[in-house]
Amino acid sequence: MQKKDIVLENMDKIHTTEMGVGRISKNLGISGDVVEYCKNKILKEESVVEHKGKNYYVTIDDCIITINASSYTIITAHKL
Repeated sequence: MQKKDIVLENMDKIHTTEMGVGRISKNLGISGDVVEYCKNKILKEESVVEHKGKNYYVTIDDCIITINASSYTIITAHKL
């Protein structure tokens, strides 16, 4: 199974912490629901998912979203 398929199958588990919300908002310069923002990015056909160590790294548009592979917590997101 492709890494992206695993992440897509677990979209309902994707979440972040209160600290994560602040970090992601600041790093990407966005406001509002950061989890929904990230989920929408992940769902894009052109998103690329890599699994390194304990995390998934989703590269899409101008950013990388880091997701813990066991808890599906969005740890951070950065602009490229």
